[in-house]
Parts: sequence; structure tokens; C-alpha cells
Amino acid sequence: MNDMTIDPMSSAEGFRMGANSQNREPLRVLILEDVPTDAELTLRELRKVGIPFVSQRVDAREKFEQALYEFKPDLILSDFSLPASFDGLMALDIARKALPDIPYVFVSGTIGEDRAVEALKQGATDYVLKDRLNRLVPVIQRALDEVEARAARVRLEAELEETRSRLESIVSSLPDVIWSVSPEPYRLLYISPGFKATWGLLAEAVSRDVDAWFEMLHPDDRVDVERAWRAAMRGETFDRSYRIVRGDGEVRWINNRAHAIRDGTGKIMRVDGIARDITRLKVQEDRIVRLSRVRAVLSGINATIVRVKDRDQLFREACRIAVDDGRFALAWIGSLDRTTFELRPGVWKGREGAYLEGMVFSAREDARGGTGTTGLALRTRRAVVVNDVSADPRVIGSADYLARGFRAAIVLPLIVDEEVIGVFKLYAAEANVFDADEVRLLEDVAGNISFALDHIAKSERLDYLAYYDGLTGVPNRKLFHEQLVKLIQSLMPEEQGIAVAVLDLERFRNINETLGMSAGDAVLKQLAERLGNALGEPGTVARISADRFAIALVPMKSATEIAHVLEERIFAALNEPFHVNGEELHIPAKAGIAVHPGDGKDAAALFVNAEAALANAKRSGERYLFYAPQMNARVAAQLKIENELHKAALEEQFTLHYQPRVDLVSGRVCGLEALIRWRHPRRGLVSPGEFIPVLEQTGMILEVGRWALKRAGLDAADWHARGLKTPRIAVNVSQVQLRRKQFVDDVQAALAAAAGHGDRIDIEITESMLMEDIGGNVDKLRAVRQMGINIALDDFGTGYSSLSWLARLPIDSLKIDRSFVMHMAKSPEQMSIVSTVISLAHALNLKVVAEGVETDEQLALLRLLRCDEGQGYVFHRPLPVEQIEALLRSATEER
Repeated sequence: MNDMTIDPMSSAEGFRMGANSQNREPLRVLILEDVPTDAELTLRELRKVGIPFVSQRVDAREKFEQALYEFKPDLILSDFSLPASFDGLMALDIARKALPDIPYVFVSGTIGEDRAVEALKQGATDYVLKDRLNRLVPVIQRALDEVEARAARVRLEAELEETRSRLESIVSSLPDVIWSVSPEPYRLLYISPGFKATWGLLAEAVSRDVDAWFEMLHPDDRVDVERAWRAAMRGETFDRSYRIVRGDGEVRWINNRAHAIRDGTGKIMRVDGIARDITRLKVQEDRIVRLSRVRAVLSGINATIVRVKDRDQLFREACRIAVDDGRFALAWIGSLDRTTFELRPGVWKGREGAYLEGMVFSAREDARGGTGTTGLALRTRRAVVVNDVSADPRVIGSADYLARGFRAAIVLPLIVDEEVIGVFKLYAAEANVFDADEVRLLEDVAGNISFALDHIAKSERLDYLAYYDGLTGVPNRKLFHEQLVKLIQSLMPEEQGIAVAVLDLERFRNINETLGMSAGDAVLKQLAERLGNALGEPGTVARISADRFAIALVPMKSATEIAHVLEERIFAALNEPFHVNGEELHIPAKAGIAVHPGDGKDAAALFVNAEAALANAKRSGERYLFYAPQMNARVAAQLKIENELHKAALEEQFTLHYQPRVDLVSGRVCGLEALIRWRHPRRGLVSPGEFIPVLEQTGMILEVGRWALKRAGLDAADWHARGLKTPRIAVNVSQVQLRRKQFVDDVQAALAAAAGHGDRIDIEITESMLMEDIGGNVDKLRAVRQMGINIALDDFGTGYSSLSWLARLPIDSLKIDRSFVMHMAKSPEQMSIVSTVISLAHALNLKVVAEGVETDEQLALLRLLRCDEGQGYVFHRPLPVEQIEALLRSATEER
């Protein structure tokens, strides 16, 4: 049985069609009923409420199963009891398997409560008794509502699943890590798959222990991150960038941000966050920062190049800028020695720089210090980059680097004119910091430093040539003039003694024409060197033209001294032959001299007049001439007397005259003063004032002084041999003699030469001589005194000796200078000085000798003042040996 019924559309007041009503499609009702009238009664109930429907009635299993698939009902109304072996429960089971979501309502007159409950448990939607069909429509309505609600729920779940799946797909594709943590209880709620890719750690690890990821934090970041994380669990905002160290040792930078999610009461439900691997960004940022720093170094050094003109200052500034602006741990610059090919750090800045002291690098691979990165840069003339000190085999002493905190380094060769002249070496505290762009910028830095060095060298060369002769290396005319100006300005108003000599090489052109310019250049170089060595004063020799030199002589006390310098140093240097290309050359020269201030008060005048004097010398044939004619005459006379004095010493033209010292109480001769006299073969006796200064200036006083000591000793021995009572003889010692370190030996040798008769000899020194080097002179005099020699301090009162020193001097007597004695009778002040000196000497147990006593009045006053001894014309003039012998014989006979 299979009845199909289509009910026309009618109003459906009070009945909701759900989803089907939206499409205006009638409700498809499948009725399982073996009694047609009962089925009609059921459909009538539907018509009552105006439900539009299409129905089909079946009463057997096969038809039921067919209708399920072909009719596709929206609602199944089923009798419980059916004919044969098919019943409602079996039909329910078939329907639930075929159409599990379709409402299945039993409409039966035989179903009991127990069977109804069983049917509901097996999946029936509801049941209605045939005698209570008024309940059918509400049951159908409720069943359809449940279907609609269930369908809506399924649709919603499908949409949610789709959304979840889409979100999961999006989250899984993100490199970021999404996470959610419950603060209380403290547990992980969610973490996205990206966690393993970034941390290298399985999610299960943090699921078991939320804090497991702390173990991966970089030691330098852990404290700060843990503190911020704990605060985030209390509701504070979490935003940190930090480093993690993966199990494979790789370091990564992470940015982690989170905020708390609260419920309506403000209680924290969870903390949601997102962690992002920013390693690449951080590397880029660091790279940008490093490049910015290197650009700052480049800019700073470029600015330095503009204002710095000194090589060492450039090096210092370059190292300072590299450390201060470039943030390099250490920077140093060293210059290559082209002779030894060694390089030493010369300038450095930064930490641990002191360890560079004493380091030596080499451009030679087989030398000490030549096998490392610095030597490699010197040899290859290319930058050597070390991005990981610990792993680069080229680094010598990597452990030393690492101990000082250096993880990377770069050696930049400094190249000028295609030659390596040094290196600029930089050290970094981090590894892998030198990428291609940074190396390129640093090579620009090295190139700019090299350019600056080239510029400085050329500027220095230009400056050098502006003031120095390029061939000989001595000052040129310009610098010599400036130096001469400074020498003149440094003089005190009363000082003199600057001489300018202009030296001209005669026939120098012949050398260039016959032997070539190179030979002439060689001669000039040799000459400049000889003149510099002869004078011993840098900057006093200048080359002022092709074959002409200028010389400044300072200090010069006299024209004779100038002449001596010319003869004994300048011309002596020229007398030696010059050796050039196997040739031996003798080059004569002429000189002209001008002396400040007589020949010119300023540098220009001295120069001009020296050249004028040179012109006169060349015309006259003289080897040299002074600008002032009278000076030439004076020098000629001086040199003449020097030559005669040399001859006098050889021919024993010197003799001694003796002036007696008289005891002022007894009137007897108590001593003699030996005075040198020169008996000239033509001029007779020459005044001591004429030749003694020359002896001192020339140093001949040393020889003559030794002779005087010896001669006095021999004279004393001769008188003693004749039976004459011989007093002690005082010999004057000059400042030149006392100044010699060998003074004591000189005295001892001279007295020993007197055939052992020097025990009657004393010496006299002036107060001013003693004070020149009082400490050294006192030691010398003590040594002399130990030989049994008495010492007298001559010309006392004219020097500047202090009383404290006077008490410690190894002397036996004071000689009052004649200037005080001369005026004592007419000047109370001079009288007071003489009286004071006598009292002071007696207080120190010293004898007092008055010099220059010439009148009876002076003698009377000295006796009143209790002066011990006197010497002067009132007693005796200096007498030759013969007359002294007569005086001593007379004194001996009186006794």
C-alpha cells in the first residue's frame, strides 16, 4: 500500500514552518500505517491548522525503506503495531540509520507507556495516542523546531569549525608564537606551532612547566625578563626584547608582548601574548647601527683631515674617533719601517691598549711577528677581516684576544704611492660584525687616512723646502734669516757676540762642468755635513745659494775668537779633501764676516755686510775678512801675538818676576808672589795686560801656568841651594786652569817637575773663580792643600762669595783687593770694608794680606787695623830673579 496525498497551500495560523516556510515548500510527511482511515485522521489534524504538506503512506518494510531514500521525508509519523514481522521499533531503527535527523513520531492506539519509553530511548522524537490526536500538531511543531535548532547548531558548529580551521591555518603559517597562560592556576593554555621552530623546544616541555623556556634566556637578559614576566602574571603589560640561546648554540632575538584578559569582576582570567623572532630585524638594526657608526668614523676622520696638519695628531684623532664614535673596543695605528720592514703600534685608543707596548710586527713572513693578520695585511696590501677570533686560524694568540674581550678584528693597510706605509687595526667586542658594506666603508676610512698622510707628507715637503735646502738638508736663506733675527732678539741690551760668516766655494763651477752636476751635489752634501759637525750647533749653517753657505757663530766674545773658529773649525773642515766618484778634490774657500752690533743691528744688515766683506776678501785674495777694517787689523794683531806667544813658549821667552809680601809688624819679607813676564826679543818686556788675556783665550795659559809652578819651584830650590832663606812663593792660578777636571793632577805634576823642591809653593785664586763652581772647586782645593800647599783667596771683596761658604773654604789667607786699599784713607766706607774684612779673617783664623799698598798713610792705617801682611810699591815693585836674590841675601845676612 502506497498512498500519495498533496494538500493545497493554506494559511497556517499558529503553526511555524521553520526553515521550510522560507522556501514555500510543503512539509513532506511519510506515514507508516496499515489502516488508511487512521492515516486520514492523522492528516486531518494537519489540515486543521492549515499545514501545507505532501504525504505518502506505506505499510510494509520494503516500501518504507524505499520511501526513505526516494520520498525524502521531513517528518515520519508511524504506527507502533504493524502486520507481519515488521513493527514501529524496527522502522525506527531503519529510519535512524538512513535519516538520523528526521523527526520520528509514533501515532498509535496500542503503545503502552513502557514501550513508549523504550521507543524514546531508541531515538523516537515523541509519541501520540490515536485517541488524543489533538496533541499531534504541537508534537510535530516541537519536533520540527528541534530539527531546525539542531540544524542551526550544526551549521554554527560547521562555521565555527571552519573559522577555527582557518584561524589554525593562519596561526600555523605565522612565524610568530601565539600563547596564552593562566596565572591561577599557573598553567599553559595554548601555544602555537611556531614555538618549536623558534625556540627549538617542544610545546610539551612548557605544557609541563611554563617556566621551562627561562632556561634558554641569555644570561645577560634573564634577570630582567623573569622580573617582567612575573609582573605580567600580576596584570602588568609585558613587552620585552631579549635573547635566547637554543640547544644548538644559536642565539636569537625575541620580542615578546602580552596583556592580561580579565572577567567582569576584574579578575585575571589569562594572559595572552605573541612572541616574534626579531633576530633578522635585530641583525639589520645592529648592522645599521654599525654602519652609522662607521659612517660617523668616516665623517669624523674626514673632518679631522681638513683641520689636522700633523701626522701624529692625525693618528691620535683617528684612533679616538674609531673608539668614541665607532664604538670599537680598541684602535691602533703603526708605521712601517722601510729599512727593517718592522711595524710597531705607535698610537692607540681604547681598553687594554697598554698590552700593545713592545709588540713588533713584520712585513716579512719569515720574521717574528710576520705570520699573523697584521703581517698578512702588510704583504697583500689588502684588508684582513677576522669575524670570529676563536675560529680563525690566521689569528696568532687568539686566547690573548679573547681574554681581553676582543671577538673580531680588521687590519686595514695604509697605502701611499702604491706602497704600504702602515696599518690601522680595529678590534670589536662582538663576533661577526664586519660585513661587506662595513668593510667597504672602513676601507674608505683607511683610504682617506692614506690620502691625508700623502697630503701631509707633501705639505711637509713643501714646508721643508720653504725653509731648508733640498739637497743638503741645512736651512736655506729664509730660515737662516729668521734664526738670525731670533738670536739677535734673544740678546740682552748690553750683550754682543753674534757673528755672521758667508762662505764662498772658489771655482766650484769647474767641478760641475768637468765631473758633472752629481759630483757637485756630492761635494755640497759633504761640505754641509762637515760644517755642521765642526760647529756642533744645529741650525747655524745654511746654504744660501748654489756655492755659498752662511754661518751664525754664537756666542763670540771677540774677533780673535771668531777668527779661531774660522781657522780651527771651518777652514779645517775644508782642508780635508773631498772624495767623489773615486776622485780626490781640494776646494778652497773665502769668507766674509760681520759682527753684531757694530756691523749691523739687525739680521738683514749683518747679512748684507757679511757678503760685502766676502767680496772684499775675494778681491784682496785674503782667506777671510771682517766687514769693519779696524777689526781686521785687531784680528791680525791678535793672531800675530798668538803666534809670537806660541814661539815664546817654545823658546822660553817667559820669565818670572817676584813681588815681596811684608810682615806689617816686623817689616820683614815673609813671602813672594810670582808674576809671569814676557821678554820679547824685539819689544823687550811686554805688559802682562797685553798677553795674559790672550794666553787665557787661546788656552795657552794651561801650559804657561804649569811652567810658572815649575819655574817657581826651581827658583826656590836654587836659592835654597845658595844658602838663602827662601820664603813661600805664591803662584796665581787662572780660571782656565781651575776649571779643568785634571787641575789637581796638573799642580802635582808641575811641582814634581821642580826636582822635588815644590814644598815652598802656594797658589792664589780669585774669589770670582771660586764661585763659578764652588762645590767642585772646594773639592779640588782640598786635594791641593793636602799636598802641603797654602791657598790664598785673591781680590777678596770683589766677588759674591757667601759667609757660610767662606767658613768652609780650604784657604789660609785673604788678600784685600787693591781697590779698597787705594781709597781707604779718603773714604770711611772703604775703611769700614777693610776693617770688616780684617776682623772677619781673624775670626776665621785666616791671615790678611793687603794688596796695592802704595803710601805711608795706607800702611799706617793697615797697621792700626792689625792687618797681617802688605804687598805694594810702598815696599817693593815686582823684581826680576837677580834683584830678588840680592834682597833675599840681604835679609839672610841681617838675620
